[in-house]
Amino acid sequence: MYHQYFGLNEAPFSIAVNPRYLFMSARHRDALAHLLYGVGAGGGFILLTGEVGTGKTTINRCLLEQLPQDTDIAMVLNPALNAMELLATVCDELGIDYERNNHTLKTLTDSLHRYLLDNYQRGRKTVLLIDEAQHLDFDVLEQIRLLTNLETNSEKLLQIILIGQPELAEKLARPELRQLNQRITARYNLEPLNFEETGAYIQHRLQVAGMSMGREIFPPDVVRGVYQATRGIPRVINVLCDRILLGAYGRNKLAADRAMLQTAVEEVLGSQADAHAQWGFPLAIIGGLALVLLLVSVGGWLLLSSGAPGPAAVETVPTSTGTNTMTSTGTTALATEVVAESAHTGQPVAAPTAGIPAPSTALDAAALADGGPVRMPAAQGGAAAASTYLLGPGEAADRLWSIYTDTPPNQPCPAGVFAGLRCETRSAATWDELALLNRPVALSLVTPQRFSAAAVLLGIEGARAWVWGRQGLQQIGLAQLAPLWDGNFSFLWQVPDGFEAPLALGQQGLAVASVALLFMQLDGQSQPLTRGVFNVPLQQRVKLFQRAQGLVDDGVVGAQTLLALNAALGIDPDPALVRERVMASTNQGVLQ
Repeated sequence: MYHQYFGLNEAPFSIAVNPRYLFMSARHRDALAHLLYGVGAGGGFILLTGEVGTGKTTINRCLLEQLPQDTDIAMVLNPALNAMELLATVCDELGIDYERNNHTLKTLTDSLHRYLLDNYQRGRKTVLLIDEAQHLDFDVLEQIRLLTNLETNSEKLLQIILIGQPELAEKLARPELRQLNQRITARYNLEPLNFEETGAYIQHRLQVAGMSMGREIFPPDVVRGVYQATRGIPRVINVLCDRILLGAYGRNKLAADRAMLQTAVEEVLGSQADAHAQWGFPLAIIGGLALVLLLVSVGGWLLLSSGAPGPAAVETVPTSTGTNTMTSTGTTALATEVVAESAHTGQPVAAPTAGIPAPSTALDAAALADGGPVRMPAAQGGAAAASTYLLGPGEAADRLWSIYTDTPPNQPCPAGVFAGLRCETRSAATWDELALLNRPVALSLVTPQRFSAAAVLLGIEGARAWVWGRQGLQQIGLAQLAPLWDGNFSFLWQVPDGFEAPLALGQQGLAVASVALLFMQLDGQSQPLTRGVFNVPLQQRVKLFQRAQGLVDDGVVGAQTLLALNAALGIDPDPALVRERVMASTNQGVLQ
């Protein structure tokens, strides 16, 4: 077969569901999280929809592997049944005895009810999963709804998962099924892969099949063509990529090209899709080039007509007086410093240059509404004067705290929690670590005269840093800042109520309840996975989130997991938004 020609151990694009080829995109992880959440919430219906070939079966497999040990599941894979046949199938799946030759809807329902009660008393959950549920008739759906009436005073005895194509959601939205629709506690529509995920999916399957790292069988332009032709549907991607590899093998080529793509599209998807793949990208490329040329022309005309300054100047964001400070290329990297005492630490630091007012300690929320235009710092030019961004350690701490609260603590970085915030002091070896952290930080600096100093960093873009200094917000080169940074920095983050130490399975208390509420908000659900006990559903949800964030998926909620969770929910301020606030406040005279 062709896979041997490419040095692969097996065909990488089989449409059979092979667990070794499992590729969980962000959408698949979210879908699985919704299913796990619904199972943990207990009772009612869970709805998962998605187009043919988007990976619903993959989600089913993952769900079965991650269900808690105390769960019994009945799977109905062929729902083209009447109500009595469906109930009999459920009883068969759960091993429930009933009269095979003389059963009725009542006897089957009674047998199932007794089983559910016994399971509940033994501390076990029961789940019914119905695949291809769009084929269910209305009377069968109504019978399924009646099964959720089997309950105790505190919870439902049966959790039902309906999986099907998008028309299932349309069917459930009909008035005659509104009672069932209202009982759906978690729902998710599985979308196809996007362009980046399509490339990662193709590469993933090739590597699982034995392709060596660094090798490229599908160039980027071919991947883009595959994505456009398949619309990101994994099953169609498999069929098309398999045909492309076969074509490359037949032509004695070690990599795919556009000609092979077009031939495969025509054979697999038909001439209409082929025409789309053939002409869509050239037209897009031509249009893109035309747009670039237009922008360059307009930009050049504006530059010539405005008399813009040459590369010998560096601009800083204007202060509240509305003037711009221009620093020439010849300005030294560090201005003359005067020893001053920090209000917090007593350590000598660089004093403000004459004429530069002291900074404010809080942002005025009223000034954020309609700030005027701000001239951004030029990306080229010489070094900005150090006096414009060097602060005392205590001054920088006050400025960092002012982003989060109007009442900073008496210490720059107190132990414990203050105003719901925790201050962390860490060290890093590279700027990449701070860029990945992506939050406002106070950098610990040491001047050439060996005095302690600090700078408030509000983001990194390429080789430049956004710093919040005495003259407002400005950009400086990382190369200028690097010799002063000692590798230490501090930042703040909002702590869930009651959180003091990492949380793990079996723990209970206010902190667990707070974390469960955060995940409820993240998933857009109406109920948390737990009210205060760290249970298996919460642990599984934490693991899924950790994998999605590139963290160690140990199911333990520590600082790293909470930092990522805060970022996902927008709890801790994003540096870009903070920069907007600072610039708006500066324009309106709030910052001095």
